[in-house]
Amino acid sequence: MKEAIDNKELIIALEELEKEKGIKKEYVIEAIETALVTAYKRNFDSAENVKVVMDKTTGATNIYSVKEVVENVENPNLQISLEEAKQINKKAKLEETVDIELVPKNFGRIAAQTAKQVIIQKLREAERDVLYNEFNDRKGEIVSGIIQKADGGVVVLDLGRLEGIIPLKEQIPTETYKVNDKIRGYVSSVIRGQKGAPQVIVSRASGDFVRKLFEFEIPEIYEGLIEIKSVSRDPGSRCKVAVYSTNPDIDPVGSCVGQKGIRIQNIINELNGEKIDVIEWNEDPSIFISSALLPAQVMAVDIKEEEKFAQVIVPDDQLSLAIGKSGQNARLAAKLTNWKIDIKSESQFREMIASMQNTEGEEKEEK
Repeated sequence: MKEAIDNKELIIALEELEKEKGIKKEYVIEAIETALVTAYKRNFDSAENVKVVMDKTTGATNIYSVKEVVENVENPNLQISLEEAKQINKKAKLEETVDIELVPKNFGRIAAQTAKQVIIQKLREAERDVLYNEFNDRKGEIVSGIIQKADGGVVVLDLGRLEGIIPLKEQIPTETYKVNDKIRGYVSSVIRGQKGAPQVIVSRASGDFVRKLFEFEIPEIYEGLIEIKSVSRDPGSRCKVAVYSTNPDIDPVGSCVGQKGIRIQNIINELNGEKIDVIEWNEDPSIFISSALLPAQVMAVDIKEEEKFAQVIVPDDQLSLAIGKSGQNARLAAKLTNWKIDIKSESQFREMIASMQNTEGEEKEEK
């Protein structure tokens, strides 16, 4: 093609773009080819089936009209006779297609003007895709960001190359967020925002955030020597974490708390004073449930395995502690163990037993 767009400099620029931003050269070339098809049809009012081919080495671009080889031509824009097709390609056959090179006047200049915005748009889309994939791979990690917006609703973070948002439900109710403060959060998901721009959904309220903080602060957890079995959390108030180690020489609770509580204190500081109970997991549900209700002391646990229901008896003076303020301790213990837990004081339990015995006695007398 005499007016082929020879653009070696463009190819060099695309190769640099791939190195610097990770945007594949092939992807951009495909975008340019699509843009040039649009440019041709728009400027030449063409009803033809057009394709553009750009040389990936030189950048030379050629435009072709793609026509189907038929016996009787009904639509000259899309079809060509076998006789004419053979003049272009001796091997042409019916029901196949032939490419007819087009040489539109001044197309190089028109294409450059028309395709520029489309190419820029495709480049932006490609960069957004790269960012989306990059942060999508970071789901489950902790990121740091600078607060850009905090007006009582969604908190907006500057994560560097992307924007992060902390929805209201992912915020800690007791925290106050201020513009320019640096905070950390857990990447719970990455979504496509307006105009396809990726947005990172960050959480400070999830149990997974606590789980990741433990990995950061406790080397034994990071190395797999201690396992976090479960986490239950009332964000900003209290959290329970069940830990376990198969190594009998490792104290999982002591390792997490650290000497003089220094390890756990770092996590508490990150969570602005949220109380954390570290509990040793046990495969025996009775023992695990008893531990989960700490700091309350438990007298007995009666379990119904099939229903995953546990009846817990505590001393009279421990009942309010076992249940906790607004039922918090019992609720967190139930979530941590994944068991339904009913807590009764010793007196309540004795009254319940006495009542059942009286009922049984009355039934026997009636019989």
